[in-house]
Amino acid sequence: MQQKIVIKLSMSCDKRRSKALTLAARAAGVTSMVITGDARDQLEVVGDGVDAVCLVSCLRKKLGHAQIIKIEEVKKPEEKKKDDPKPEPAEPVYLPPYYYPHSYYHHQYQPPHMVVCEEQPSNCMTM
Repeated sequence: MQQKIVIKLSMSCDKRRSKALTLAARAAGVTSMVITGDARDQLEVVGDGVDAVCLVSCLRKKLGHAQIIKIEEVKKPEEKKKDDPKPEPAEPVYLPPYYYPHSYYHHQYQPPHMVVCEEQPSNCMTM
């Protein structure tokens, strides 16, 4: 589950901003981070399974004041809407059967093979 975490930091210079980005990049599960806000004082972190409390406590130790503003789930944009009509498949075209012309070669009639069975009486009976 992707989640977006917005953290307000007390960042007064670019050195602290780069340090905040470095600390966020080292956190487990972070996929992207960016500095946002009017005063460039908010850190927006997106990731899968990011521990927000651990991340904020780490930022507090290194940078000072840090506060979680919001945590929300990031939903993936749907590739296609279900309302879009799908084109119907074209009906297959069946060609008429091809008739072969009569052949002029005639098979000669052959009588069936003769099978001869001879029964010889036997004195031994097994059942």
